[in-house]
Amino acid sequence: MKTQVLTGSKTEIAAAVVRIDGQIHEVIAFIEEPSNSTPEPPAQDIFAEMAPFTVKAGGADYSRQSLYTRREGE
Repeated sequence: MKTQVLTGSKTEIAAAVVRIDGQIHEVIAFIEEPSNSTPEPPAQDIFAEMAPFTVKAGGADYSRQSLYTRREGE
């Protein structure tokens, strides 16, 4: 399975999807709200739905501090 990023207008993206060979199982779409609409309250975790598809190694420290702190030998 491979990933592909498509950008452009809705029509351009739809045309690109049609040209892709093989089966498409899922699509993640980022939709920009019109500027005249009332904004919705921000979601607590916008990536919570994708949690089952993430990879986490056992015993790893995923905290922000750990990710941005240099370790010995880096």
